Amino acid sequence: MTKILITGRSGRMGQTLIEATAANPDSELGNTHDSGEDLSAAFTGVNAAIDFTVHSFTKDVVAAAMASKTPLVIGTTGHTDEEKEVIKKASETLPIVFASNFSVGVNTLFWLTRKAAAVLGNERFDIEVVEMHHHHKIDAPSGTARTLLEILNEETNTSYEGDVAHGRVGNIGARPSKEIGMHTLRGGDVVGDHTVMFAADGERIELTHKASSRMTFASGAVQAAVWLQDKPAGLYNMQDVLGLV
Repeated sequence: MTKILITGRSGRMGQTLIEATAANPDSELGNTHDSGEDLSAAFTGVNAAIDFTVHSFTKDVVAAAMASKTPLVIGTTGHTDEEKEVIKKASETLPIVFASNFSVGVNTLFWLTRKAAAVLGNERFDIEVVEMHHHHKIDAPSGTARTLLEILNEETNTSYEGDVAHGRVGNIGARPSKEIGMHTLRGGDVVGDHTVMFAADGERIELTHKASSRMTFASGAVQAAVWLQDKPAGLYNMQDVLGLV
């Protein structure tokens, strides 16, 4: 039985993770942590930790996990390059699952997007990405959208800095052939919608995933924490957990 530490206990995702841990037959709640509490003490006696708080807290969670040699699942998004480097360095001695989205459906979307981009390319097909989340979300575009863009960049030999257009306004002229459009919507209580569109003259292909419950992500994160138990040090993602690589 995997005893799991959940950080951010009072948050919406923290509460959902606690429910998901109780619902998984291979896990149980080992401890919880919230802002202002002793983080090191929270890591005592657990087999894995799951963090879905804020990116600025990641370095503290990683340090505590390394000190206690506890496998770690990170679902927080919006990390700076420096914070990502902290995670990467820690994975040299600790097994870590770091993913922008833990939904089985979204990870299938990642897989399908890679296949579609490899087949369709961006010479005849124009590629656009649209994501929508609730009005409380603080990072844009979403971590999931960033992963989709990374996949598209890899498969079409484009770059995030040079070829991704974040919305359009004014007299911008004709669309550059290599451009990938990125459109971020915020409103209401939307858990997470993501669409990748391939549009050509005479036809259009759309790949869409819509999440209606945070439990989708929480269940996947708990699955990842259980999966980590017999894994060597390394940086993994949800594709590894699901066997999609």
